[in-house]
Amino acid sequence: MALCLVLAVLNTVVPAPALAQPDRADGPGLDRAALQRALDAIPEAGAPGTYAAVRAGRSGWGGAAGIADLSNARPTRPDLRHRVGSITKTFVSTALLQLVDEGRLRLDDPVGRWLPQHVPGELGQQVTVRMLLNHTSGLGNYTDAILSSLAAVEQMRTTIYTPAELVAIGLGLPPTGAPGEKYSYSNTNYILAGLIIKRVTGNDPTAEVVRRIIRPLKLTDTYFPGSDPRIRGRHAGAYFAPLGVRNFAEYNMTWAWTAGELVATMADLNTFYRALLDGRLLSAPTLEEMLTVVPFDPAQPEIGGYGLGIYEMRTPCGSLWGHDGVVVGQITFSLHSRDASRQASFGLNISHYGLFLPEAHPIDEAWARFLLAAHCPQDAGPATRAATTLPTPGIDSLAVRTR
Repeated sequence: MALCLVLAVLNTVVPAPALAQPDRADGPGLDRAALQRALDAIPEAGAPGTYAAVRAGRSGWGGAAGIADLSNARPTRPDLRHRVGSITKTFVSTALLQLVDEGRLRLDDPVGRWLPQHVPGELGQQVTVRMLLNHTSGLGNYTDAILSSLAAVEQMRTTIYTPAELVAIGLGLPPTGAPGEKYSYSNTNYILAGLIIKRVTGNDPTAEVVRRIIRPLKLTDTYFPGSDPRIRGRHAGAYFAPLGVRNFAEYNMTWAWTAGELVATMADLNTFYRALLDGRLLSAPTLEEMLTVVPFDPAQPEIGGYGLGIYEMRTPCGSLWGHDGVVVGQITFSLHSRDASRQASFGLNISHYGLFLPEAHPIDEAWARFLLAAHCPQDAGPATRAATTLPTPGIDSLAVRTR
């Protein structure tokens, strides 16, 4: 049975402050030296390399630490392109919600209205577009089936999948609950969301994301690779920890498509989420719908929940909004204050280093402290700790822990 990776998340033992900090000579709320020290600690904890973009008010900072490519000891840079995995979902959801704003479909339309050939019969009438976007559909997660072993990591590298095949795999798995019953992360939902965009517009959904979001925002380092296994331009390696120093940077991503195919830089991610959260991409009512969350765990509503392609992570210094992405060899987090006045995106060129460990890996604790330094600068001292765990909803199927 394939289970999902659990990563440590930000928490602290000190009271929650305001997000802002008194102005410094190097920008409001940005202590560049502290940010670099926190970033340096991630390779010191065992990651090959990391790169980040942080913004507070009008001030920005880009940093890097460690090694980008283990074969030649090439150092990291802040502007490296990176597979951002399930952060793709926020882009795809935004494009679909623009169609809602245009009156071309409704969130409570049954999926069977648009995709009767993929989700037929009673199930197609019970599952709605909204349930796909907030992961309450109850549909099985296809990556649990195709990324179920170490051997599959190599096999997936060259296998070309069609969206219809991915949907069929997901629907062939046992349901995780009744439609609308509860949150249960499933990449199948976002393959279906992509197919709905295609059905409504008549265009490839990745082309719609480019036309509606990537090109207008001038995200020049963000693109969908399709079946091209290479990352174009400057990029780091991708190291899947259980398989040692083998580099998985060249990897076919048709298995992820509209659930997790995107390549981007950390700076581009900040630009996108800033435009989304400040209302430039969606109407105010639709953005409010997007930010209405269902709890990750009804027994622990205080840890946050999932909206429509975006989630809320509650921290000591307020709620952060964004997404994570975990693919073979690379991890990304992109988290932002609700008004996008404070932003942090960072990537690691290693994944699945915590398999079989009973508690958080030191790398997790190090990046949690980096997020603390970025979002809660007044609390980024020795009195803080990474104290809780939260299921991160990334494309991270090959793992051994439950959510």
